[in-house]
Amino acid sequence: MLLLTSLPLGLLFLISDLQPTSATLVPRTVQRIHEVAARHTKNLARDLRVAFGGVLVTQQPPSNNQHVVYCRPGRPVIGNGTTPSGTSSLGPSSTSRAGSSPTKSSSSGAPTGTGTSTPSSPWKLTETHAGNSFFDGWDFQLGNDPTNGIVQYVSQDVGRSSGILEVNGNGNAVMRVETTPVVQNTRNSIRITTQSSFNGGLVVMSAVHMPTGCGTWPAFWTNGPNWPAGGEIDIVEAVNDYTHNQMTIHTNPGCTLPTADNANLGISGAVIGGTDCAAITTGNQGCGIRSSSGNTFGAGFNNNGGGTYAMQWDSNGISIYFFPKGSEPSDLTNEKPLPDTWGPPTARWPADKCNPYQFFNNHHAIFDTTLCGDWASGVWSSTGIPGQEQSCAQRTNFSTCEAFVRTNGASMAEAYWEVEYVKIFQNQG
Repeated sequence: MLLLTSLPLGLLFLISDLQPTSATLVPRTVQRIHEVAARHTKNLARDLRVAFGGVLVTQQPPSNNQHVVYCRPGRPVIGNGTTPSGTSSLGPSSTSRAGSSPTKSSSSGAPTGTGTSTPSSPWKLTETHAGNSFFDGWDFQLGNDPTNGIVQYVSQDVGRSSGILEVNGNGNAVMRVETTPVVQNTRNSIRITTQSSFNGGLVVMSAVHMPTGCGTWPAFWTNGPNWPAGGEIDIVEAVNDYTHNQMTIHTNPGCTLPTADNANLGISGAVIGGTDCAAITTGNQGCGIRSSSGNTFGAGFNNNGGGTYAMQWDSNGISIYFFPKGSEPSDLTNEKPLPDTWGPPTARWPADKCNPYQFFNNHHAIFDTTLCGDWASGVWSSTGIPGQEQSCAQRTNFSTCEAFVRTNGASMAEAYWEVEYVKIFQNQG
């Protein structure tokens, strides 16, 4: 395990001197730390991973109620991935995408049958991914998983021909992992990033199934360039058999939660990390909030028929809402969302202590599913997190995540996303 105290003194001084505006120096420093961590990190600790940037730093052995910090580095697409139109694919941090137009546009007309007492929505639908054209407007990352997962991300063509990517008969987008009984090293998987970027917005994702089971680590998240300067927002994420979703933001220094008290924050979830959201100063922990409901992730989500997540990013801050299947507000399903009428969000990071346009910019939405990796492997033998009352080591009789995943393809049958749509709205108010 790589501890900050084990780093050379000179490197610690370099990290401590970094300023929020060091957009070019921070990534180089982070990368140097990651290169050391990748060689020396073996056993990682408990729960809450940091989803971007390539660094793992833990400060002391955590208890079952503490959280683990992991990163999903953003980097250019490896290989010759192409979009459906044949344009070259670029990584999530590529600045050349900043001027990309949305995948699809919708200029919905005025709502029909709306009385004068119904407030109008300031949110306009600007991008939709649904049905047979769901995968239009996404780049497919190719190659190894940057969080040390034992997957190989493949192109759209390879995914379709191998049966791990499709739009099914219900018109839903399905992204699986390979279920070959035994593999020597990695299993094929899918990681996609929107070609368009956004600054502020309402990102809505509705799904009927998400990956679950020992060894799985799925996520739906957004990130900006030059991590952590562009910020990261983890909307859906957890590992193994967890049933309570974990939401996190990671930023440059200067962004904090005003309090760790859930009532004062006005949220239904629970703060599980500290109030400092900066990646550098918290060992990449950021500000983590866990849902209090067991139907927000994994088997609980799937058994309930799924649900809808909405991430709101505006001048008031960043909020994440969850609606179990069938409970979505009509204004949202009618594409005229009114978030102010939805009640308390599950997670919220107010603007008064974290300017959402200073610490977040030019974000892309991402789906991925990795196997094992830093987080799922790190808590393989752990218990105490909702859904993982018994460790995966006990459940599977395998001492390591990697050994189980490589020799039990049938156990990956539930490791798939089935997504109804992704919609992105922009505030026109």
